[in-house]
Amino acid sequence: MGRDRQTPSNWPIFRSLAAFRPADLPGDLIAGLTLAAIAIPEQMATSRLGGFSPQIGFFAFIAGSLGFAMFGANRFLSCGADSTITPIFAGGLALMATAGSPDYQAFAMALALLVGVLMIAGSVFKLGWIANLLSTPVTVGFLAGISVHILVSQLPGVLGLHTPGGPTLYKLGVLADELGQTNPYTLVIGLGVLALVAVCESISARIPGALIGLVAATVAVIAGHLESKGVNVVGTVPGKLPTPSFPDVAPERWVKLLSLALLIAVVVMVQTAATTRSFLSDPDKPADVDRDFLGAGVGSLLSGLFGAFPVNASPPRTGIVSETGGRTQLAGLLAAAIVLALLAFGATLLQHVPDAALGGVLLFVALRIIRVKQIVTIFRQSFYEFLLVVATSAAIIVLPIEQGVAVGIALSLLHGIWTTTRGRLVEFVHVPGTTIWWPADRQVGSERRPGIIVLGQQAPLSFLNAANFHSDVIKMIGASTPKPRLLVIEASGIVEIDFTAAQALHDLFRECHDDGVTVAIARLESTRAQDAFERFNLYNVLPRDHVFHSVDEALRTLGGQS
Repeated sequence: MGRDRQTPSNWPIFRSLAAFRPADLPGDLIAGLTLAAIAIPEQMATSRLGGFSPQIGFFAFIAGSLGFAMFGANRFLSCGADSTITPIFAGGLALMATAGSPDYQAFAMALALLVGVLMIAGSVFKLGWIANLLSTPVTVGFLAGISVHILVSQLPGVLGLHTPGGPTLYKLGVLADELGQTNPYTLVIGLGVLALVAVCESISARIPGALIGLVAATVAVIAGHLESKGVNVVGTVPGKLPTPSFPDVAPERWVKLLSLALLIAVVVMVQTAATTRSFLSDPDKPADVDRDFLGAGVGSLLSGLFGAFPVNASPPRTGIVSETGGRTQLAGLLAAAIVLALLAFGATLLQHVPDAALGGVLLFVALRIIRVKQIVTIFRQSFYEFLLVVATSAAIIVLPIEQGVAVGIALSLLHGIWTTTRGRLVEFVHVPGTTIWWPADRQVGSERRPGIIVLGQQAPLSFLNAANFHSDVIKMIGASTPKPRLLVIEASGIVEIDFTAAQALHDLFRECHDDGVTVAIARLESTRAQDAFERFNLYNVLPRDHVFHSVDEALRTLGGQS
């Protein structure tokens, strides 16, 4: 008998390679080559966006690809330098050291290690729910704000102007004043690359428009001697391979970096979860988000040890792997190997790449992440949530970026709290000729029963709404004519009951008993709510035989024939 083949789910490392078959090789090779062609200019541009030399972006891509291939679950996900998180941590690091300095890089390495540890902890403790901290409107506003930061940061390079310091709006004002000094060569290169990438993307995402643009721009710089005409280039890129080292950072600096690391980790969790759920390894199985947190976390750890910065899942690159026939993480490993070979043998090829070309690539990235259609849809369907989009993007644009992201997360949480606290009592009425009781404002031709009141709470009961629930029930009992002899709480919407809410129910049951009103619970379907009745001793004040499967059953037992 042959030895049983291990399934992907029980492989400790390289899980996505467990299902590899020789027939998968052509697809992985094509996907790996395409991914490398897309990643090389993107990683260079993202590295420059963060204030690092281009090879640091390559280190991040190699580390992210290796770390995720070893410990991640998704077969397609590409992990590396990412333009979503780079402006956030670059803004935080700029407050601690000058961009490009040894201290700046050391802090970036330390930040990557901290983010890696937090991501691994998120995997171990199964914190995939953290990915739901950002609501869709807040996420859309967050991306819009980030895109503005990227656009403003890249305009000086595309226009051939010096980069001003200060807040985003101040930078825009300075650039507006200096528009007359624009270098026409850099402007043509930047906008030309932007247009080329956009055209290629509109034809097919598989076409490496960014790489074609960088090659064309580099040839133009060399052939036209444009460096002598004020066109800045990348310059010498050290042809050295990444070697592991630990950052020399004082203990108090680690503590100072922790809050920024928490912020970055939350954003990475959100984007990793969104990416892995959008590109499922197996359409018949749910995404293993917690395992993918582990892969991204190990990627950040390796990135920090190899002298780079935190890494993140990339939805566009992941989509490229999926669309070009990739079957396993071999595609990502092949792309990382190509980047490694470029570092070892072809670094001199990069020295004449114009900065404006990298700026053009990032301008396209910034414009792509603004979800205009989604913003319009939110505006049309939910104006109050559209205000969340505006508030989040405004906070990220006006405030220091890491503070703006924190405000966005806070707005998302407050939105969730506000939604929960809006849950109000709903009166249920009888649908004639049936045994159905339905919310009063949803059914025509309904009827009420004298002496009987049926109420429901269509939200979890918690400290956020327990007091309102208690007072609203008492008010509705007092306002009913004649005075009800039976109160039925339709509990299908109560999926959770916390300690504060249990105390409110305890008081409500006692007050109703003292007032001569019998209380029944119908459709207590949530197992968590059922457990709460046991845990908080609610059956001490409400008999167990007053809990029913339906409102109709409660009425037949306690209130007469329905």
